[in-house]
Amino acid sequence: MKTFTITKILLPLSLLILFSGMNGVTAQNRKKADSITAFDTIYRELDEVVVTATRVSKRIIDIPYSVARLNYTSYKYDRLIGSNDMLSAIPGLFLQSRYGDHDVRFSIRGFGSRSNSGVRGIRILLDDIPESEPDGQTRLEALDFNSIGRIEVVKGNASSLYTNAPGGVVNFFNDIEFDGSSILQFNQFGSFGLHKNGFKAAVKTDKYRLLTTYSYVNYDGYRVHNNENWHILNMVLEANPSPHTSLKILGYFVDGLIKLPGSLTKAEFEADPYQADPKSISRDEKRITRKGRVGIRYNAVFGRNLNNEVEVTAYGTIKYFDRTAKDYRIITRYGFGLSAKYLNKATIGKRHNEFSVGADLYAQPARTEYYENINGAKGDQILQLVSENIVNKGLFFSENFEILPEKLFVLLTGRYDDVAYHQNEETLPLLSDDRSFAAFTPKLALDYRITPMISAYGSFGYSFDSPANNELDSPDPAYLYNRDLQPQESQNFEVGIKGNIYRWKQMFLPRFLFELTFFDIIVNNEIVPYEVLGNVFYRNAAKTNRLGFEAGVQLEIVPNLNLGITYTFSDFDYKDYIARTITIDTAGNYHEEDRDFSGNIVPSIPKSNLYLSLAYTQPIGKHVDIFGKVSYQGISGLYVDDANSDKTKGYNLLNGQLGLDLRFGKFNAMFSGGVNNIFDEIYVGFTNTNSANQRFYEAGAPRDWFCSLNLGYRF
Repeated sequence: MKTFTITKILLPLSLLILFSGMNGVTAQNRKKADSITAFDTIYRELDEVVVTATRVSKRIIDIPYSVARLNYTSYKYDRLIGSNDMLSAIPGLFLQSRYGDHDVRFSIRGFGSRSNSGVRGIRILLDDIPESEPDGQTRLEALDFNSIGRIEVVKGNASSLYTNAPGGVVNFFNDIEFDGSSILQFNQFGSFGLHKNGFKAAVKTDKYRLLTTYSYVNYDGYRVHNNENWHILNMVLEANPSPHTSLKILGYFVDGLIKLPGSLTKAEFEADPYQADPKSISRDEKRITRKGRVGIRYNAVFGRNLNNEVEVTAYGTIKYFDRTAKDYRIITRYGFGLSAKYLNKATIGKRHNEFSVGADLYAQPARTEYYENINGAKGDQILQLVSENIVNKGLFFSENFEILPEKLFVLLTGRYDDVAYHQNEETLPLLSDDRSFAAFTPKLALDYRITPMISAYGSFGYSFDSPANNELDSPDPAYLYNRDLQPQESQNFEVGIKGNIYRWKQMFLPRFLFELTFFDIIVNNEIVPYEVLGNVFYRNAAKTNRLGFEAGVQLEIVPNLNLGITYTFSDFDYKDYIARTITIDTAGNYHEEDRDFSGNIVPSIPKSNLYLSLAYTQPIGKHVDIFGKVSYQGISGLYVDDANSDKTKGYNLLNGQLGLDLRFGKFNAMFSGGVNNIFDEIYVGFTNTNSANQRFYEAGAPRDWFCSLNLGYRF
């Protein structure tokens, strides 16, 4: 019944967009549009290269998935602190900022919503190298958006190409594609003690390019006990030993601290939404992070027709973490990764064919020391010592074949993953434990080209999501790993249509970029969190059904005036879910009971997510650009737990920005500023899902302002 209802909505919308596109681009106009493609930025949106979708460089129009790409020019006037500052406009992507960028919850089609700390269920890459750890958990401390040149987002099941990616992939790229040498000094200031300062240096010669950025960020936070500061250094060196080979060295170093205010009860939130949990203050809960990564990548294109490509990437990581909660933890992790792929482009019976195959290896040994937490300071005596190792091995392939010339394409992808966990308890009682998870996940997709710049697509595939290391914590002290927790598996179906309509020499509505996607997902053994006396554990829900659609439109009303509209509808519920629930009553007594959550709504996901933006850019002569933007986001309420015991209120946010870009010879200066949450709405910006002591609520940011000044020189 639910599928039929949504299909009735989806089909007319698809037909409307399709016929409007076919009417808007006549054969004659298409020829004219093709002739100016090289000069028209918006027309090129679907003609850009996207690496992440199929692990093969493809135009967006050729990818039978829902894919989005943002370039630096689309967010250069933004606040550039958290991922939510520039990614909220992407349909299907729901972001909840908790303590700043380092705990932004990414959710795509419900995947990632279960994570109460960091990113889960979505593969995060930086320059095509995993920021996600071998178990799929991710923290985003290494991202510096003054260094990021573009962002690519694959929405929906990507498990047939990437480990633990049932929700998709987000790939951040440092800006190495510059035209010449330059230096930039950037400054940003704002509410709640925000200031960010740093520099960006780019050097280009005939043989190499070098990018180096450094940023210092300080933020006092809008809640009590919520300050942070970070030093972030990024570097990319690219050399070209020959015309068809490249060698890259990629590295970063991060050093910083963030203090955690914790979650609130409903009564505390209503009394003062910006206070901290008293326990978080008494424990001085915080994260101290020092980590670095160095990678090297070799790429070569060869063959008589340059139709073969090979790429090999090796990288190493070192990570040191201090974590304070009820105890004080010191975590040391070393990582080594290796990735290789081969691509062949050929013609089979006058049909184009692309075949690629590759492998990934990522091993991460670690050591965790536990001490007493004395008001945020480490105790003298070690209480527990645990060593562990996580190894992720994967093989993947991709076969893309042209069935009808320039019309119909079939894409078959598949991946085999083996994720192994080993842990030793080195203090009494001595324990050792192992768990491993393996699966093969195939996916079949079709892409039909209605016109050269409008395509319809559909896909069906399976996903496999092994538990993260922290999700395997055992509630039974006899084991180190939870013996009952199983991988989350899903069947994913989606259909969609996307296109780029260009109306030659039309002053009104000259350009129209759109995408509409419907999805239906059945999740088995969904992994969901629950809390016992402040400790978070995980369990499997039997079955979940996720129905929804995502719509996005970018419309140029008149030259330089652009309207963006994105909408996501999510109808996610538990079909079969009986679980043991652990609660604490007002007297502090501990209770266990079996409860039936079948038919309940999946928490922490809004049913409705609407984003609108109106932006205007106006060149004034050759040296000045002015920019203005107003955006609105409307989010419906979220359930806070599997029992659907409470639902947060929906909220509406209005934001505004202004910018001025000045260019005089080799010098340039850019001024920008803005106000977020103009009407100072109080709302729940993050839900601490399934908290046993009812601490579900964390406030979103109140009204805040920022201003930026960037000074640059091109050599």
